Amino acid sequence: MPLIQETYDSLPCIDLDISAQARAEVDALLADELPGDYARILHPLLPAYPPPKPSRNGAEIERVAAGQPPTAIDVSRYESLEAPATTSPTSDVTDPELLEAWKTTLQNAYASSTHLHTRLQNLSLLDQFGKNAWLIGNAQLENILKEIEKELVETKEQLEEVSRARQLSQVGIKGEMDGLDEGWKKSIGRLVEVQLAAEQARRGSLARRREGAA
Repeated sequence: MPLIQETYDSLPCIDLDISAQARAEVDALLADELPGDYARILHPLLPAYPPPKPSRNGAEIERVAAGQPPTAIDVSRYESLEAPATTSPTSDVTDPELLEAWKTTLQNAYASSTHLHTRLQNLSLLDQFGKNAWLIGNAQLENILKEIEKELVETKEQLEEVSRARQLSQVGIKGEMDGLDEGWKKSIGRLVEVQLAAEQARRGSLARRREGAA
């Protein structure tokens, strides 16, 4: 007898599918065994889900969950500025709000100047190196895509090879399975015949004993 190295839970290539009535009966038996709230309540043996860790994006997550619109970047400092009213030598005493307005305007002017200078540098770099960087990026993406497609083809070939080997293996033992199934049915039939004969002999023995006792 060969040593069995592996087992199969199912033989889809040679087994026949169950009927719709049998499947409905099996589903009904499973539904009777399951509690009514199995889809909502975890099994008591499962560990409790750990509480979520605080995230630096917690405020943004809460905003999205509340359905609030995103907070836009304040671009007022980059817009055209208007100079406040003219100051006087005594404005720091008589009109401190005017000095504060000038301070805010100067800060916004510095920010706008820095923004425009940085933007000009970026546009210059983009004009000088942007085309080559874009082409190189596209070439890298194409290489990555080719590698992924190659891996996909190899995986499909391996899957087909495994499926083909599985089908050949199951079809190859179909005759043996049919023989074992037929032998099992004959054994069950002979067992039933033996049990029936034993029951008939027991009843005959009891009948003869009653006749002898009478």
